[in-house]
Amino acid sequence: MLKIGDIRELIRLLDETSLSEIHLESEDVKLHLKKPEPEHTVTYAAPVQAAPAVAPQPVVQAAPAASGQAPAVTNERPAAANDEGTHVIVSPMVGTFYRSPSPDAPSFTEVGSVVNSKTVVCIVEAMKLMNEIEAEVNGEVVEVLAENGQLVEYGQPLFKIRLS
Repeated sequence: MLKIGDIRELIRLLDETSLSEIHLESEDVKLHLKKPEPEHTVTYAAPVQAAPAVAPQPVVQAAPAASGQAPAVTNERPAAANDEGTHVIVSPMVGTFYRSPSPDAPSFTEVGSVVNSKTVVCIVEAMKLMNEIEAEVNGEVVEVLAENGQLVEYGQPLFKIRLS
């Protein structure tokens, strides 16, 4: 019989490796863990015209194929397409944003902090699991875009990093 700690360890293994799924089967237990398919963002830009101003074209974000939902259409600019030379770290899940590992501990990063791709910049708590979010890039934190203790959505911008 699998214990909850064993299942958590398998989930951690799936997250930290290039494996896309794990399937275990015994006489009394069947377990199948699979990473979700990555979402795709398609951006359409209007041609540049000197005469009348043209409203920005909508951005279409495709939902995962398994959800069966239609793509969401918004007029917002994608988070990753901000200023050239910067990178926006977005929340990989819905959860609660925390800037430090505990209420009395200092923040992982501040504006002006130098980070590398493996630097933990915050935690997003989801379903009682504390998920450490890494910077993904080398650079300097130029803006913190979420408030400590705030509920964040999937894809919501959390930090702006000036690339180095």
